[in-house]
Amino acid sequence: MKIWVASQDIADALAELPDGLPALDCAVYDGKTPLPGPPEEVEIWVPPLIPVPDLPGLLGRMTNLRLLQTVTAGVEPYLPHMPPKAVLCNARGVHDAGTAEWAVGAMIAMLREFPGFAAAQARREWTYHHTGVLADSTVLIVGYGSIGEALERRLAGFEVDVIRVARTARDGVNGRVHGQDELPALLPEADVVVLLVPATAGTAGMVDAGFLARMKDGALLVNAARGSVVDTDALLAELRSGRLRAALDVAPVEPLPPDHPLWTAPGVFITPHVAGSTPASVRRTRKLVREQVIRHLTGRPLDNMITGHY
Repeated sequence: MKIWVASQDIADALAELPDGLPALDCAVYDGKTPLPGPPEEVEIWVPPLIPVPDLPGLLGRMTNLRLLQTVTAGVEPYLPHMPPKAVLCNARGVHDAGTAEWAVGAMIAMLREFPGFAAAQARREWTYHHTGVLADSTVLIVGYGSIGEALERRLAGFEVDVIRVARTARDGVNGRVHGQDELPALLPEADVVVLLVPATAGTAGMVDAGFLARMKDGALLVNAARGSVVDTDALLAELRSGRLRAALDVAPVEPLPPDHPLWTAPGVFITPHVAGSTPASVRRTRKLVREQVIRHLTGRPLDNMITGHY
């Protein structure tokens, strides 16, 4: 059975499978090197983190593909181009710890003004003053899935109130999860708004001028979702006015061009899409891929299957 994987460490995780399973012909394809063979022969594909060149064309040639297992939670590049007989699965869960950790770190960094103090340190200036604090604040999580749950667990010791919002309302383990239709009324309550929604047609540009205007003065927007979720011009207007601040792990264009106005906007902290890029994510990705391949080979149901639009 022909399988392409994104990295050698994933290939190593598949080197020794339980007895009785079909042998794997495993090749590494990271999207930067030439194709390791005919795509028409590939039955399982684990693509790299960054989508490969001419993804639609490549998937169009994968006529024997039966399982596409991403290493990301997002699957938007693949959904429109899936071969008819292939199943698409995402990596829900593997990046929860890293992304939730980043979100907490970004909140603390901005509220306690760590970027400003780091700049002052570089200038050798002792800039004593009071800062904000996470304690006693309200954190609104928009896109309350597995990462949102992981984030709430990490916020448990910070003495905050958490408001949860998902696409539809439901009763959650930690309390009520509000529906997205309730969001306009909830935004004015939040000191911190964390974006964890997937990139879909429904979430594109959802954080527009109206959304931002409903946030309270001095609130912090934390985007660990996708750059497409936020109207960049509307965000820049709020940042330049000084009314809102933002911590961004994603951008409208990645890499963010050196001349992009977000780099120099006041009150913004930017990291280069690293929230989920941790050793924990690598370990959990290896484990997930190995288990999914074994499930496929033994005919058992797969985890994280994508149905419908997401």
